[in-house]
Amino acid sequence: MIIQEVTSPGGIKAWLVESHANPLIAIRFAFRGGASQDAPRKEGVAYFVTAMMDEGAGDLDATAFQEREQELAMRMDIDAGRDVMLGTVQTLTENKDEVFELVRLVLSQPRFDEDAMERVRAQILAGLKFDENDPETVASLAWDKLAFRDHPYGRRKAPPPSMAAITRDDLRDYVKRVFARDKLSISVVGDIDAEALGKALDTMFGDLPEHSDLVTVAEAKLPTGPTREVIVMDVPQSVAQFGHTGIGRQDDDFIPAYVLNYIIGGGGFSSRLMEEVREKRGLAYSVYSNLYPYQHAAVFIGHVATKNEAVGQSLAVIEEELQRLAEQGPSAEELESAKAYLTGAYALRFESSSSIASQLLWIQIEDLGIDYVTRRNELVEAVTLDDIKRVAKRMLAGDSLITTIVGKPVEPADVTSVGAPG
Repeated sequence: MIIQEVTSPGGIKAWLVESHANPLIAIRFAFRGGASQDAPRKEGVAYFVTAMMDEGAGDLDATAFQEREQELAMRMDIDAGRDVMLGTVQTLTENKDEVFELVRLVLSQPRFDEDAMERVRAQILAGLKFDENDPETVASLAWDKLAFRDHPYGRRKAPPPSMAAITRDDLRDYVKRVFARDKLSISVVGDIDAEALGKALDTMFGDLPEHSDLVTVAEAKLPTGPTREVIVMDVPQSVAQFGHTGIGRQDDDFIPAYVLNYIIGGGGFSSRLMEEVREKRGLAYSVYSNLYPYQHAAVFIGHVATKNEAVGQSLAVIEEELQRLAEQGPSAEELESAKAYLTGAYALRFESSSSIASQLLWIQIEDLGIDYVTRRNELVEAVTLDDIKRVAKRMLAGDSLITTIVGKPVEPADVTSVGAPG
């Protein structure tokens, strides 16, 4: 796979992988900013903006715009993450020029018509109401609030009170501040060459402001724990989210931490937590963990779902296993097995044009370098047992977990507060 860096006549850069086997083009782009750019008491603006992106642009109202999308057989989505606004565009080669023009209109001339806003607002509020009865969503939101507190990461992406108050001017202001070329990353894969892409980049993104106007977001500092909160919900099975500070993407220890997480809870049935909680004791159907290296905080987070009577025991086993790994580290056999899987499975991330474009975009967002694809497996292979043990001592603390439990758990140990959905 050859990755080209393309610069448009207007100075807009993108990474391109040419592939002419199929008449398809996949585009991924991102603006730095995301939901962390929502103003206090205006939480949900970023999320609302993404929901409005196919509701009309330029001279096309919502109905006309969506009909045009269907005629062109194009796919376009924009999603709000904590730190970035992510865009997806897929088109047939024969329709590319018309699709590029629609993308231009969406990004530079969104309409935000009042009737469309009220319809979409109602849809969002209905979805938020549904989320209030989903244990996993409630546990995740409560964990964010407990861990990040007043930091933007601790806010709900779209709390109902602020969603009801968001105006057309709020949406316009967000787009004006965030959708700009200086915080833009783009990857393109498919049936297009560098010269044609250069022109397309100027068409799609050339009308955007040169500079963004982002508010400064502070680094988040998580409490040292342990902290535990129960949200009572009348369900037969409880879910729990647990975690604490992790290791950032630019940290030299990130790759060892990534391998370590596979051993802990990222490796499915081969992981320590699955073996100890499910296989040996039959306490839970699912238990897993992940690393989330956000721009302003890195966290290690795990999840477990179990019957209400087994919550306390499940969490006790998880805490003990994390503490054991922190003190002893994994075995040499576990390390070699993890490295073999992670290096062998890496190619599966590049099976389609869309997946390649997504991988290349995140490599840009995380500033890993255009050669990262060729270096990545070498970095994993280079992880030693001493590295893993050092990082385990640094990252894991079974006695300092921030934990949220949703359900009706029976005697969950060390509960510090009990709440209810809201």
